[in-house]
Amino acid sequence: MFTGIIEGTGRVKTIHQKEEGLQLEIAVDFNLEQTNVGESISVNGCCLTITSRLGDTFWADVSLETVAKTTLADLKEGSAVNLERPLKMGERIGGHLVQGHVDGVGVVEAIIDLGESKRLEICAPENLIRYIVEKGSIAIDGVSLTVNKAEGKHFSVMIIPHTQAKTTFQGLQKGTPVNLEVDIIGKYVEKLTHLDSEEYQKGTKITEEFLKKHGF
Repeated sequence: MFTGIIEGTGRVKTIHQKEEGLQLEIAVDFNLEQTNVGESISVNGCCLTITSRLGDTFWADVSLETVAKTTLADLKEGSAVNLERPLKMGERIGGHLVQGHVDGVGVVEAIIDLGESKRLEICAPENLIRYIVEKGSIAIDGVSLTVNKAEGKHFSVMIIPHTQAKTTFQGLQKGTPVNLEVDIIGKYVEKLTHLDSEEYQKGTKITEEFLKKHGF
């Protein structure tokens, strides 16, 4: 579990193609001494497992599912990435509850300068927009942000100077794809309030025939 408060950025050193996905080698700009092999780390909002570590560099595997559903397949050697290590129990949650399980990829449609801050306008996949609500939370490339406005397939967020300086957002351009993770609470609420609905019943694979076949 993460909070969406980016700990630092990293730089992709090497990318190796594997039958089961990718292997990333990433150099970080913060101390990794307390980080062990086998622990999770959020890379641009994607929860990965550290498979090896040496000094300020770590290696992580990216599954085919993650390659298909996120922007990690677009990374190149030298690409900058947002990094966050898992939340420790008992610490403050500065952002919101982030799983590191990317729901889809959005596209930056506009970047508007507002003094020192910027407003990002993003087009989200149609299946995600219902979870994106005004003043709600969303993780963009792993960064916890507040939704300023949501209308149709578009939503906007404000990026303050600190966030620009501490994340990869300073390199965003119009047309850049970004990883999106919506608030998990919204998804649970939707499911729990629609368990008896016709829409849910059509979507579930558990049917009367299935139950009889398995002895119920």
